[in-house]
Amino acid sequence: MASLNSVDLSAPLSSFGNATSAQALSALKAKGKAKDAAQNFEAMFLSNMFQQMFTDIDGDGPFGGAGALKIWRSFMTDQYAKAFAKAGGIGLAPKVYDTLLKQQGMAKQGTGKVQADGLTTS
Repeated sequence: MASLNSVDLSAPLSSFGNATSAQALSALKAKGKAKDAAQNFEAMFLSNMFQQMFTDIDGDGPFGGAGALKIWRSFMTDQYAKAFAKAGGIGLAPKVYDTLLKQQGMAKQGTGKVQADGLTTS
């Protein structure tokens, strides 16, 4: 009984609960950052795709013609990409999110699938 693997038996039980809740809070923060990073990655990918899609389009109206075309069109494609990624995107963010968690040694909660918003379903 002398070798209890460095457990302090004189410590109050509440200190063990605080350590566990701190670890859980840290894991939640890491998962939140991974979710944001995955969604931002998908938005950047979509933005590049949309910019390529609009490169040869010229025309009249607010986005056509003048030298400001490239500037305003880049803003537009960035907003399109963010909106698409936030609405679920093309399915890239859940894969990136899952990979980020695996690289950090964390598992998804439950056994469900990862949705586009980074949450799991059961």
